[in-house]
Amino acid sequence: MLNLVKLCVGVRDIAHLTALQAARMVNDPPLRHQTRMVPKRREELLAGGSLYWVIQGHVLVRQRLLDITDDKWDDGTSCAGLILDPVLVPVQGRAMRPFQGWRYLAPDAAPPDVGATGPADGLDALPPEMARELRALCLI
Repeated sequence: MLNLVKLCVGVRDIAHLTALQAARMVNDPPLRHQTRMVPKRREELLAGGSLYWVIQGHVLVRQRLLDITDDKWDDGTSCAGLILDPVLVPVQGRAMRPFQGWRYLAPDAAPPDVGATGPADGLDALPPEMARELRALCLI
């Protein structure tokens, strides 16, 4: 199994991503994210891998990868379509510097799901907006 990590440009928080994807599912199903490069390690990604989203400089949420297809942008240019499970799974936030495109993410390097080790406490119990502000101030 292998994962991808990608910047979620223009998205404020998990709630904003949820709203954008809900609209996209209605207007242009199936839920997918288009990307220029096709991942070469397709079979490893589809063996239970997820797409981890970097929102406002932090890996905050993941979605399971269901398929990787050939797709086309609106202008007809070829691209890859990452077919995503609509369920967004919050993960323990981790800072990540900006990068272009996507990166492979090994399972042992992926942040754990929030609540995977029990009920939310400490930093996981903070409201998302507050946690984002504290991260921006380098306090957490």
